[in-house]
Amino acid sequence: MPSMFQRQSVGDFKYYVGISSLTQIASRADRVCVLNILGGESSDVTPVSHAYSGGNVVCGTAPGKGGAFLETAIGNIPVYNNVRDALAAGHRFNCGVVYLPPSAARDGVAELIRVNPELRKIFIVTEKISVHDAREIRAMGQQHGIDIFGANGLGVADSWNQVRIGGALGGDKPSDSLRPGSIAIFSNSGGFSTTIAQYLRMAGWGTTTVISSGKDVYIHYAAPEFAFALANDARSKAAVLYCEPGGYYEHDASFTKPVVACVVGRWKSKLTRPVGHAGAMAGGHDDAQAKERWFMEKFEVAELFTPENPVVSAKGAVVTNIAHIPAALTAVMRANATLPDFSAEGNLALKPWFGSDDGLDMPDALRLPVVEALAPYNEQVELLNTQIGGVVPRQTMKDASGASQMDAKTQVSSLHGTSMLRAATFSLESNVALALLHDAGGENDGKLIAPAVAAYVNLHARPELAAAQASREAGNAPNAVLAAAAAIVGPRRQREARDALKLIIERFHAAGLGMEFGASMSEDFDIALVSAGSHAGLTTASLDARAQSLLHGVAARGGKSVFLRWLQAQPGHPTEAAVLAAIAATLAWGPLSRKRISRSTAESLPWWLQLFGTLIGASADAALHAPEGFCGISQARLLGELSLGETAFVALLGRTPGKDDLFAFQTLVGLLLTNGPGSISAQGAKGAVSADGPEQPERVQLNKALIGFLTHTGYAHGGNGYEGIAYLVEQFKDSGLQDPSAKDHGINLQAIAAKAVAQYAKYKMQKKTQGSLDIAKLPGVNHPVFKDKPVNHDPREVFIAKLFDERGERNVFHDFYRVLVQELHAAGVSRNVYCVNIDAVIAALLLKMLWRPLQAGEIGASELETAAFTIFLYPRMLGCAAEVDDHLNRGRNMDTRTSYSQCMYVA
Repeated sequence: MPSMFQRQSVGDFKYYVGISSLTQIASRADRVCVLNILGGESSDVTPVSHAYSGGNVVCGTAPGKGGAFLETAIGNIPVYNNVRDALAAGHRFNCGVVYLPPSAARDGVAELIRVNPELRKIFIVTEKISVHDAREIRAMGQQHGIDIFGANGLGVADSWNQVRIGGALGGDKPSDSLRPGSIAIFSNSGGFSTTIAQYLRMAGWGTTTVISSGKDVYIHYAAPEFAFALANDARSKAAVLYCEPGGYYEHDASFTKPVVACVVGRWKSKLTRPVGHAGAMAGGHDDAQAKERWFMEKFEVAELFTPENPVVSAKGAVVTNIAHIPAALTAVMRANATLPDFSAEGNLALKPWFGSDDGLDMPDALRLPVVEALAPYNEQVELLNTQIGGVVPRQTMKDASGASQMDAKTQVSSLHGTSMLRAATFSLESNVALALLHDAGGENDGKLIAPAVAAYVNLHARPELAAAQASREAGNAPNAVLAAAAAIVGPRRQREARDALKLIIERFHAAGLGMEFGASMSEDFDIALVSAGSHAGLTTASLDARAQSLLHGVAARGGKSVFLRWLQAQPGHPTEAAVLAAIAATLAWGPLSRKRISRSTAESLPWWLQLFGTLIGASADAALHAPEGFCGISQARLLGELSLGETAFVALLGRTPGKDDLFAFQTLVGLLLTNGPGSISAQGAKGAVSADGPEQPERVQLNKALIGFLTHTGYAHGGNGYEGIAYLVEQFKDSGLQDPSAKDHGINLQAIAAKAVAQYAKYKMQKKTQGSLDIAKLPGVNHPVFKDKPVNHDPREVFIAKLFDERGERNVFHDFYRVLVQELHAAGVSRNVYCVNIDAVIAALLLKMLWRPLQAGEIGASELETAAFTIFLYPRMLGCAAEVDDHLNRGRNMDTRTSYSQCMYVA
């Protein structure tokens, strides 16, 4: 076999280099053998390279697969078990490409060199080759006079010769990026090699040779060798280098032609371990800033090039952003009296075909202009822009959700990107909007949601109330009571409002109502532009009392709606369904325009608003519903004055809340909205949608889906909040506590906690003495995630405590829990300080609201338990409505079922 002494090295290198010009890197005369040709990456890349290069791959190897072929567009490439078999079959090649795993790369290189005396070049795509193996590969190449490229590179390409060897430079269509020109590229990054070529082409510069050097510790064909070959290539007038931290190769390179060096990775200088490509780490002298200085000295420039500060010399420029390379190169070449290779083809700046920044306060630099798409996409985009609302792809939604999720670390759930801690600071109206419109809405939304829901709270003389009361009197739990009412609010109850809403949306869209923020409540929009057409279902000749009541409620709150304004201008009197539809259109128009929600979601709003009002109303006894009002509150005040939180509070406790009670109530609602798609209640709602078939959304019964949620709550899920309340009542029953919010309540919490701990310690000892492992845990204490630290905290409890501290409010029950966990540890009952969990917070908040009526004898244990259960149902109703709507839009028919293979029979 030939040795390094038989093959003459070029230049004055102290080691073997066989390539004297970039023209020799990749030529039409080269013939290639690919090792592991049938591997995942090679089987995708090699056929493209072969076709682009005119058929330069003569054979490949894949142990055990001899006799196979790799299909390409210009013919099949034969596959052999090893290189020797390929040579024996008569194939001749001077280039080898290595796609082998890291542990096999060294042996693959050895095989190529050992059996093929005609070998001249090896291109190693494999990454993460050990330093030991890389040294041996280097030694073999030097000993036998072979140029090696890589490792961890994407090979090379020559735009003039239209040849690509060893990787995916130029992607699936190399000719799109690799237009012949006068600029050579040498890049540590394979992906950016193609990106830079594309940037240059857009600016009018073509390429000669493109080399992806790789960035393993050993770069076999490095910057000094490239600089030498560049100098001897008459085609190349200049070069672009893309450099990452690590190695001194660039320091030793001597350039005789203009160069733009892009140096990246300043952040890597802070690392103490390698990340990605092998790069410099803290403490070295080959980091990004060092390389910037090397090139600045070579090019005799004092600063980095930026578009705002275009510092260049005839020798070159240094940039730190690949987007600046074309401008820097053009400036450098201008200093050398050289024009671009061809006319600029455009630029790679972001050119959005779509854009919507309605309601977003952004700087001008971020307000990118929308441009017309290329044909045929422009016609498709134009058609899509006429579509009202968003559309999401359907998929199996078992145990999945596009509405909610839980952070496993913090245990904080979120709904449409809003954490439950933040939702705890919202009004009930805002949480309704969050659930159904995907954001909390604004002040005007609240002025419309409150009366729209309240209009259906008073159920006097309605079958919903009769069904709920019959269920209540039969001894059912609150969930079953509400389910009875929900069953009555079926599809026919909302059909007129849905049809009216469809008509309103279509007419206003055709009339050109804008998509800008606030368009739905515009007082300037010319309603005469909206087609009159048929008003069937929108107005009647006689006055509709319920419609008028709802209109007055909106007006009393100062709610604005262009749709209500138009509706009231039509001949006749608006119907209840039309008013509800106009309110829904107002709420949905913005989210529809921003494609935050689908058309189906918008058209379901009237049904949801009816259902929410009905279930809130059904939670109150029939005796509290009267012709003139609800719970002693007139219908006019209910629709025109009370917030939705106040209305729900009244339904729950039969009295209007003070400011502190209302805040506590709305905090509870926000906390309990969702616990993610895995909760039993969410599973029930999603299963109901899946069974109806979301692929035909008009057949999905929203009331049945809420019944699915309700039947999947119970005393263990939903009603279990009573355990914490009962525990607190037991501890404070003889304390003489009058006002749980009083700062000077006069209660010795330490003494109460000590007594509770002593009782619990005695109970545990008795259980252990009896040999029982069934030891009940204290409600509201400890958590399976927040444990094992000396002092543990549930972040949700910490947030709520801080929230109330900032308001200057006290809650003696919450304070007691914090004392209790300290006392448990002090008494040796717990090995560390347990956290006070979110269940304790919920119990403390609810009991704070109920303590006075409980002490006054106005409510008993049964009412207390009902209230604790119902306060869970209100917010979870909203969260499950969000799950229902999400599954309706995304899910597939029967997608929540469990496959037979995952089911078990238990004897």
